Amino acid sequence: MAEEKFNRLLFVPIAALLFFVICYQYACPADSNTCYFRGEEDGILQRYSSSSSSSSSSSSGYRVSPQHAAESNAAELESSKFNFTSSSSSGYRDTDAAAAAELAPSKFNFSARDLDRRVHFDIRGDDVIVFLHIQKTGGTTFGRHLVKNIDLEQPCACAAGQRKCACHRPGKTESWLFSRFSTGWSCGLHADWTELTNCVPTVMSRRDKKSAPPPPPRSKR
Repeated sequence: MAEEKFNRLLFVPIAALLFFVICYQYACPADSNTCYFRGEEDGILQRYSSSSSSSSSSSSGYRVSPQHAAESNAAELESSKFNFTSSSSSGYRDTDAAAAAELAPSKFNFSARDLDRRVHFDIRGDDVIVFLHIQKTGGTTFGRHLVKNIDLEQPCACAAGQRKCACHRPGKTESWLFSRFSTGWSCGLHADWTELTNCVPTVMSRRDKKSAPPPPPRSKR
């Protein structure tokens, strides 16, 4: 009997402690930083919000130390020098943000000359457009536009049910486009710059020889 009575008495403070811990976790979550203990001179639990002013904190019913109120007022006074509070100033903030984005250095150091290059392409001559397909960059959609949505003197001939189109030069059977949807993966799947540089001239010359008309027969004497 004495042992059971002792166990019951021991259960009461343990249950009260657990109840206090659970209530404290709900009132002051660990990641919210809304509750803290001051030094030994106060020894009490105080609640504060870093984003609210001292007047709102005092009116909420929680005790705020004078030192913390002075620090909060000084921080708000300092921040008010740089922040606009009127609704009409939002346009100025957007303009300043856009100007800052334009002046911010880019990680891609492309000059204006590189971005605004104009290259003369002679479709009737020997020029060839080589499409370097990089994965996951919209290359499939762009490749279809190259063979279907370009206004040319002689558009690419795309037959229904076939993936590859015949992109011939005007009046010739030579191809002016080297891409997935014109010549296929002739240099391998997703060939890189080095592979294309070494492969394209050989493939195009071989294709041009196959598509060239046969020479006229020699007359017998």
